[in-house]
Amino acid sequence: MGEGEKRQPPGPGARPARRPGQPRPGTPRTIRLGSPRPRLRMIGLALTLVLAAFVVRLLQVQAVDAGTYSAKAEQNRYVVHTLPAERGGISDRNGVALATTVDSYDITADPTMFTREQLKVGDGPEQAAALLAPILGLDQEDLVDTLRPENEKLRYVRLARRQTPQVWNQIKDLKTALTTKAETDKTVVNALAGVFADPSSKRVYPGGDLAAGILGWVGADGKGGGGLERQLDKTLAGEDGKIRYAQAGGRQVPTAGSTETPAVPGSNVELTIDRDIQWAAQNAISDQVEKSKADGGYVIVQDTATGEVLAMANSPGFDPGDLSHADPDALGNAALQDAFEPGSTAKVMSMAAVLEENAATPGTHITVPNRLKRGDRLFKDDIDHPTWYLTLNGVLAKSSNIGTIMATGELGKTQAEANKVLYSYLRKFGLGGYSGLGFPGETKGILAQPGEWSTSQQYTIPFGQGVSVNALQAASVYSTIANGGVRVEPTLVRGTKDDDGGFTPAPEAKKTRVVSEKTAKTLSRMLESVVDDEEGTGTKARIPGYRVAGKTGTANRVDPATGKYHGYTSSFAGFAPADKPRVTVYCAIQNATEGSYFGGQICGPIYKQVMEFALKTLQVPPTGADPARLPVTFKP
Repeated sequence: MGEGEKRQPPGPGARPARRPGQPRPGTPRTIRLGSPRPRLRMIGLALTLVLAAFVVRLLQVQAVDAGTYSAKAEQNRYVVHTLPAERGGISDRNGVALATTVDSYDITADPTMFTREQLKVGDGPEQAAALLAPILGLDQEDLVDTLRPENEKLRYVRLARRQTPQVWNQIKDLKTALTTKAETDKTVVNALAGVFADPSSKRVYPGGDLAAGILGWVGADGKGGGGLERQLDKTLAGEDGKIRYAQAGGRQVPTAGSTETPAVPGSNVELTIDRDIQWAAQNAISDQVEKSKADGGYVIVQDTATGEVLAMANSPGFDPGDLSHADPDALGNAALQDAFEPGSTAKVMSMAAVLEENAATPGTHITVPNRLKRGDRLFKDDIDHPTWYLTLNGVLAKSSNIGTIMATGELGKTQAEANKVLYSYLRKFGLGGYSGLGFPGETKGILAQPGEWSTSQQYTIPFGQGVSVNALQAASVYSTIANGGVRVEPTLVRGTKDDDGGFTPAPEAKKTRVVSEKTAKTLSRMLESVVDDEEGTGTKARIPGYRVAGKTGTANRVDPATGKYHGYTSSFAGFAPADKPRVTVYCAIQNATEGSYFGGQICGPIYKQVMEFALKTLQVPPTGADPARLPVTFKP
């Protein structure tokens, strides 16, 4: 087709003209993709951020907060338990156990192990309480409250104290069974995984109430609460140890290791008490207190030469192993804690002063009227009588208050001087001061300075009224006379034994000469007249085959509730054999309301009963010589 020619439209059947850029039929089609680089950059950036977050967290855990997380791990994995020291035992002088310790367990728990986070259940404390309540004998609701404390971080609570090994074994068996079942049954949880046991101990008193006043008791905190248990607590308690170990599921992990500081057991204490003599004294005083319907009473038995206390019995008493049934007023040691006016048993000190000062001799004649006026008072004896013509020995034998006032009046040129002399002897005999035992709650009695004695006191103190003592002080006076005039401080502890059996004796008792040996021997013969002579007031204390020295006492009693005189203190004190003393026995009964209240009548028989038992127990041979029979009366 040349220039200028027109293009003719295609005719029928002609092929359409091809558009520019349109591929020819049969040519492969090419697909062009977008660039991948943007997407790769986005993925790389995301991975970088994730890895960076992990690195930052790892640095925080392992570097920045490593100590905190380590501590938390340690706290959750390791537990620390106290290893209580075994408390030392207490025995009598022959090694017979009076107080001992047996194994027990304090049942404890970790409240954080009962939470929903730990057990995956919301009623963990309820499940545990339902299992533990019947075993421990505790209220189920109280256990729930303990296992779900207000302080959610609290990790230690005590559920029950001093449980027997059988109780803990029962809990352990139940824990093991639950653990085994939980491993196969995922619906079961070990609700007791957070329950543990701290080894503990329980104080046991084999003799029940025997010597309870001496021994005291151990409180719920494991510390001595009274008596020697309290006084010697540091010696008996020892030092607790500790153990730290890893645990999982409430059980120790053996392979994780542990650290332990062993407990140091307490020392064993050996007393001067003889269990058999203590038993005899306690039975005797308890029977008489009940028979006399009295408020109480005490018996002291003492070795005259060593000062060792062989028995110290009280009535009423208590069982130190079961204080729940004890009378609060009976707790303690009344023989050391009660202060009372001794009455006529104190006359032996007045006579000792008279003899030592050479104011009179046993045969000195004293005319005793029925009444004696001194100061603003009229004094009398315990019975009305015609004028008595007594020797000084007879004044003691018949227990004459009037005769004692007249004899002690010779101790000085004036009554004031006589008071000072008598006071000095009372102090040397131990009145107005502590015995030396250091016993908790011991009273030193009341002895005023002579310048403070009232008009009546300067005449009543010579016969034991207006001055107060405890039972051990009263007994020690007679032991001093029996020991040749030398006072030996009383002792209750012979020594201690360590865990290896080594014995450490107690410090030697302090000795003080009070009167001469001559005066002491003279007094011993005079005291025999009280028991041996028919004119004496202590005939019920006689012991066949033995020479007995003793003295009766019947004093007006100050009622501790009102502070006024009400009732009587009945007493008897003495030693045997009189010619070669070995044992002192002192008995006192407070406010006897049935039968006789005279000391010779109700305490004399107790003295005889306890003294006979003690002499046989100690295998003291009968007296070989006849008693010295000093004259009691004279003919004017």
